[in-house]
Parts: sequence; C-alpha cells; structure tokens
Amino acid sequence: MVPRDKSRTCAAALIAMKVARSLGAAPVGRRSCRVRAVRFSRCGRRKIDIFRAKEYNKVRGEIMAKENGEWILYGKERNDPARIGSADELVALIDRVGFLPLFKNRAAGFSVEEFTSAEDWWTGDEKSDPWEWRIAIAQSGAAAYGKFFEGKAGFVSAAWFPRFANFRRDGYDFDSLADEGKARNRWKKLMQPFTQAERLRSYELKALAGFGKGGEANFEGTATDLQMRTYLIARDFRRRLNAKGMEYGWPVTVYATPESLFGYRAVSSAYAEEPSASREAILAHLRACFPQANGEDLAAVLALR
Repeated sequence: MVPRDKSRTCAAALIAMKVARSLGAAPVGRRSCRVRAVRFSRCGRRKIDIFRAKEYNKVRGEIMAKENGEWILYGKERNDPARIGSADELVALIDRVGFLPLFKNRAAGFSVEEFTSAEDWWTGDEKSDPWEWRIAIAQSGAAAYGKFFEGKAGFVSAAWFPRFANFRRDGYDFDSLADEGKARNRWKKLMQPFTQAERLRSYELKALAGFGKGGEANFEGTATDLQMRTYLIARDFRRRLNAKGMEYGWPVTVYATPESLFGYRAVSSAYAEEPSASREAILAHLRACFPQANGEDLAAVLALR
C-alpha cells in the first residue's frame, strides 16, 4: 500500500469538499459513452460564488473542464472493471503507462479523472479519494508529481522520468543550462535555494528566492515553468509553520528537485540520447497505451509550451 503521513489531517481535501458542496456540487444523471459528470454550479449568488470558486481552484491547484459556467468532473461508473479504486492501483497504472495527467485534457482517456469515479473525488477518504491519492503518491515517491502537462498536474513514473527529463531539458541539467546562459534569471533565483535545502514549502521558497512584495513577480508561473522543464517536482503538501513551529492554515506545495527523489545518476541516465529520440519513444509508448487518443493530441499534451 502507498504509505501516507498519518500525523496530519486531510485539510485540503476537507476544505475542497466543503467549498465544492457550497458551490452546489452534486452528481447528475448526464452520461456520454458511460462517462459520468459532476457539476459545480454558481448557485445564483455571484459575488460569494466567484470568491468560493477562486478558493476551490486554490485548493485544487488545477482547472477542470468547464461548460456553460459550470465545473464538470468526468469519470467511470463504479461497476466499470477499468475503474481505478485505490492509490496502489493508480501507482500500478502509472508504472504501466508511464505518464498520466491528473485531470481530463484534450487527449481522450489520458487522465486520472477518466479512470476514476466522479463520486469519489473530494470526499476526504484516503482509501478512495483520488485527490488524497496524489498526496500519498507524492509523499511516497512512487512516481514524480508536478505540473508536467500543459502547465497542469500529473504523474510520471520512475522508469520513464529520465527520458522525459532528457526531452524536456533538451539534455541540460540546470547548472549546465545556467552556464550556457539559457536559464532565465527568475529560474536561477528559484533554483538557488535548493543548493542548501532538499525540500521547501512554497512560501519558504518564495521568500528565499526573493519573490513577492518588493522583489520578483510571478512566483507561481516561474515554479510551473521549472516543473514543465522537470527541474522541480511537488514532493509533498504541508501546512504552514508559525514562529513556534506549529502548523496552521491550508496545505501548500513542498517543492524539491527530481534528483533528490530519484538520484542524479537516474535522472540524467538518458542524456546520451538525442532529446528528439526521447520524445519519439515517449509518444510511441503513449500511442500504444492510449489507442483511443488522437496522436496529435497526445503530442500536444506532452509538448513543452
């Protein structure tokens, strides 16, 4: 079973569930090709609901499908034999397919969302809630988790991460990228604290790197850029610490380098291969794993924007 830190509560999931319910979350009878949808409506209270929608997005850190001003969550029926029902089953799927975005995207069937039941999301149940699984998997290191797919979150297996890194990095580790003058100044500032620390909460990294009031702007965008280029991953989700070292507030992303998870030798093991060859190998594998998805759509989700 994927290990999970039991010492802390599922604050993010519980908050997300409450916010989703306040937005009118409820299963609906809409189906298309055995796909189920859950709607998150605005409930007619515009100012309050806009605020709640923003908070809901903050908890998720992602954008789901949206139709006619409503959030739509797609998933499989509970009795579908292809439905994923546990974190261990999800890890096994990630190991098999190598790459899996968290939410539905342009490539048909290529997401955790489409392998799970819509009713299981944001229940706070660690055994059945896919939102909780992502935390358990990130903590365990069973796969790399981060904003890898069109700036949105997903998983990459340990076996495929070296080729993924070679393709996305164009064969450069970060030091080489900086030495060649190819790294943006904001990227360098955000990576520098990891020369002294293995893991950093987002607010710690933001302060150490000089982002925020009176400093650099666009911390979130810069962190996403570095995840898309596989220089950073989301290694955990933890609450803030006050001056006494006590946790408070909502969980935030804990960033780390993939080298700290898999080791430098493993991450750089595909550098001898041409980045274009790594890309083609990944695409060939994904086409075989997801024959229902359009090849161009898979390539678009895989691309470095």
